[in-house]
Amino acid sequence: MADYQTIRTADATAGVAIDEGLRAHMNKVYGLMSVAMLITAGVAWAVGTNPAMIQAIYFTPLRWVVMFLPLVFVIGFSAALSRMSVAAAQLFFYVYSASVGLSLSFIFAVYTQTSIATTFLATAIAFGGLSLYGYTTKRDLTPIGSFLMMGLIGLIVVSVINIFVHSSAMAFVISVAGIVIFAGLTAWDTQAIKNDYVQHARGGDSDWLGKAAIMGALRLYLDFINMFMYLLQFMGNRR
Repeated sequence: MADYQTIRTADATAGVAIDEGLRAHMNKVYGLMSVAMLITAGVAWAVGTNPAMIQAIYFTPLRWVVMFLPLVFVIGFSAALSRMSVAAAQLFFYVYSASVGLSLSFIFAVYTQTSIATTFLATAIAFGGLSLYGYTTKRDLTPIGSFLMMGLIGLIVVSVINIFVHSSAMAFVISVAGIVIFAGLTAWDTQAIKNDYVQHARGGDSDWLGKAAIMGALRLYLDFINMFMYLLQFMGNRR
């Protein structure tokens, strides 16, 4: 009986430790993501509201570098993460967020600043609700996540086709589908980050925890950015 009670006490203590650790881990994930979002917004605004910089970037071959730079960064980041220190990975994440801000700076030349701010606020509210749902729900979202990833692949293919077709109807469908897909991915990714921590927390060292928080922040950051861009295409007012 004494041994049984000891086991129950040990399990309860471990559960409390995981709960406290999970809260700290998720706070770090959201904190890293928030800093990255501020960097992205700051760079996008600084470049996008400067006509000379817009002219130099988007009316020259440099626009192709700016367009594909975030993709190169995120591929390199994923490949090199295991060999990086936590500090280096965090710095790389912030540099990547700056490159995204540079690539998104054109929105200030296309859309009114009021509609950008309104869309950002709407995205933040939707993201917060969806992420909270993913964190608190008892439902396993894994099957939904697999379906959404298939939808994302289809969305990318259709988006590439529309570059050559230039169909406004197809663009509208793409925007709506993109909002739905990344809304779902926000909830799914949040639950996945939570589950990953719970499964590995007891055996995970500080290095693993630090990198897991950065990767979690990157996943949610990408969900937010993409949902914002699709919402902006859907509800943004052009200049």
